[in-house]
Amino acid sequence: MGGDAWAMTGAYQADLAAAFRGEQEKALAEDDHGFGSRMVEELWRDPEWQEYIFTGGTGTVLDQAYAVEAGSTDDGPCMRPLTEDEIRAWCPGGRPTHDAWEAALDSGALEYPGRGCGNCTVLYEEGRPARIAYWGVTCD
Repeated sequence: MGGDAWAMTGAYQADLAAAFRGEQEKALAEDDHGFGSRMVEELWRDPEWQEYIFTGGTGTVLDQAYAVEAGSTDDGPCMRPLTEDEIRAWCPGGRPTHDAWEAALDSGALEYPGRGCGNCTVLYEEGRPARIAYWGVTCD
């Protein structure tokens, strides 16, 4: 079985790690995947949750346990912001819009990360930060 690619957007916050954690809590509130009302940090300490994620996953930001800094070489399961150079490789102006992000993913100009990993970047509207794009690949 191979990992499944997924993509979504979430609310903008200047602190990308906090925004990521907020999107995880939102996703968990929408669907707890049968694990009851627990916080994300609690779930990641549960071997049953880990097995659930590593053998199928959710296809959302819940599939990553923690956020790392841009440029980190950690191989997951983590969410990593793109570096400025990585953004400019597919968006020369450095301020991608939602449409530019989707087009880059669709064309392959922007690659999905390896299994169990996620990436994120700020999306802009009229030159201002508006959303955060998240995309990744399940572990399975």
